[in-house]
Amino acid sequence: MADRLRSLAFATIFYGLSVPIVLCAPIAGLFGTRALRAYANGWAGFAMWSARHIAGIGQRIEGQHAAGPALYAAKHQSMYETLALARMLDAPAIVMKRELARIPVWGWAARRYGVIVVDRTASATALRQMMREATAARGEGRSVLIFPEGTRVAPGEAPPLRSGFAGLYRALGLPVVPVALDSGKVWPREGHKRAGTVTFRFGAPIAPGLDRRAAEAAVHAGINALEQGAPG
Repeated sequence: MADRLRSLAFATIFYGLSVPIVLCAPIAGLFGTRALRAYANGWAGFAMWSARHIAGIGQRIEGQHAAGPALYAAKHQSMYETLALARMLDAPAIVMKRELARIPVWGWAARRYGVIVVDRTASATALRQMMREATAARGEGRSVLIFPEGTRVAPGEAPPLRSGFAGLYRALGLPVVPVALDSGKVWPREGHKRAGTVTFRFGAPIAPGLDRRAAEAAVHAGINALEQGAPG
């Protein structure tokens, strides 16, 4: 019962206040991309504050970020890590499905922020566009964040990586940092949130230049490092 009440309070406060925050994003955008990214970072901070103090969801970080720009490949179990990693990694270029970019106002702000929009049909044209946008982000000195399994998965699931990861790895020539996490145990895709701690485990950087099979195997193992013993 306590978790249900906290979950309801979180939804009321966070989502209720997020509506005007998002609607005001174009105002921040008038002052340039940096201002909009700082504004988005503040919203992510509000999300983390709300999760911690209202829903009782904290976080623990294991390992370290890369010293410079990198390609971060993360597990994806909830909305939580999208916001948490955006804040931790100082506004990386996040690979995001095209449907989200079509949301009025929010989609405009996301594009202005510098997300990389990808069509999940994985057509050759869509993949080439993703590579161009990721290369431009690297040219700005930004890291790139991708959820290589392509969508949110339940704890214990470890599907193969989508083809877009291999293309980014080859095109960017950056070290890859796999990020394992277990947010789904406290922030499930369906149902109420539960108090607890989300672990983020940053793996050792994987050097650029490996063949596709070796790179994918290393990343798949890295992002699933917390999955052993997770409920199916």
